[in-house]
Amino acid sequence: MKSIKTIADIIHEHSFFKGLSKEQIEFIAGCGKNVVFEEGKIIANPGDPADEFYLIREGQVALSISVPPRKPFLFQTLGVSDLVGLSWLIEPYLWTVSAQALTLTKAIALDGACIRKKCENDASLGYKLMQHLIKILVMREDACRLHLLDVYGDHK
Repeated sequence: MKSIKTIADIIHEHSFFKGLSKEQIEFIAGCGKNVVFEEGKIIANPGDPADEFYLIREGQVALSISVPPRKPFLFQTLGVSDLVGLSWLIEPYLWTVSAQALTLTKAIALDGACIRKKCENDASLGYKLMQHLIKILVMREDACRLHLLDVYGDHK
């Protein structure tokens, strides 16, 4: 029989939260809830409040930017164990990209304000989360840069 994992179990196993204490994990789990996005569901658009971020448990999410009149530019597809929504930790707490479920997507939604408040009171937690967030930002910047080189590079 398969045991049911709690939100704390899932967070404890996720690389973004590596190095956090059991108490910090339990607190973060208290800021979370399970969510499901149907295929095609828009999760967020630029300018939307970045109140939550998501740990993908199942499915895929597309990140794109749009500059009308051009079609949206899909610059990254995220999947299982990826984090969706990085603007929850940086003011003004607004989404800067569009996020859309490409398939049925199950995730843990984490309340950004709840976690920010804890970070303000626990500098160690805030520092660890910022370190992990920076790693993700750098990896995504590199992926986006490579994608742009592939799209706009010299293909002689």
